[in-house]
Amino acid sequence: MSIDVEGTSVEGTVLSVNLARVRPNPDKREVGLTGIDKLPTTEPVLVRAPGTKRDGVGSGLVGDMVGDRLNHGGDAQAVYAYAREDLDHWESVLGRTLAGGVFGENLTTTGIDVNAAVIGERWAIGDELELAVTVPRIPCGTFRAWIAERGWLRTFARAAMPGTYLSVVRPGLVRAGDPITVVHRPSHGVTVAQVFRALTLEPELLSSILAADELLEETKERARAGRTFSLD
Repeated sequence: MSIDVEGTSVEGTVLSVNLARVRPNPDKREVGLTGIDKLPTTEPVLVRAPGTKRDGVGSGLVGDMVGDRLNHGGDAQAVYAYAREDLDHWESVLGRTLAGGVFGENLTTTGIDVNAAVIGERWAIGDELELAVTVPRIPCGTFRAWIAERGWLRTFARAAMPGTYLSVVRPGLVRAGDPITVVHRPSHGVTVAQVFRALTLEPELLSSILAADELLEETKERARAGRTFSLD
């Protein structure tokens, strides 16, 4: 069962659209390069489904780059969104300025609680683009090396503010300042934060996330098997 919420007011805004500044990846030398360092662009960017991890182009944003195609990118991880409000939290924790894109996010948002988004929820952005919430970001070794804070993976996990990956329902252009409107929200209530907590530090929640039919099959399999991600 789902709830169509078309006609509701705008819930958020795209603060910046961020594209990769490609650099060597010291954490995964076998991969070679990483696109985790992203910078805002003032130009409109086309967003389209990138294809599979194995055979696609990696990122959903034209002009962006995914280095580790085994673990990142592809249709289910076409776009990564992170809230400016959560970056502000990390600025206070880390004691440094964090510009939009520094967490590797394609869309830095404001005014919408990204972590409270429901799996399968759909966002209309700007005039054409429509995205669907798929899975939280699981912190990896590249992220740890990039942030360069001792114990970063567990610090990030304990906060349960992972941001979300989204797939492309309808392609279109995105630009800074575009409104974000939630146009469809499944009624199961399983949120991005709940899935993240289950897959990292709270395995007792794994059975609860199976209420979301829209979960990726690989995530369902992991939940049924009781397997969390390593944060070491």
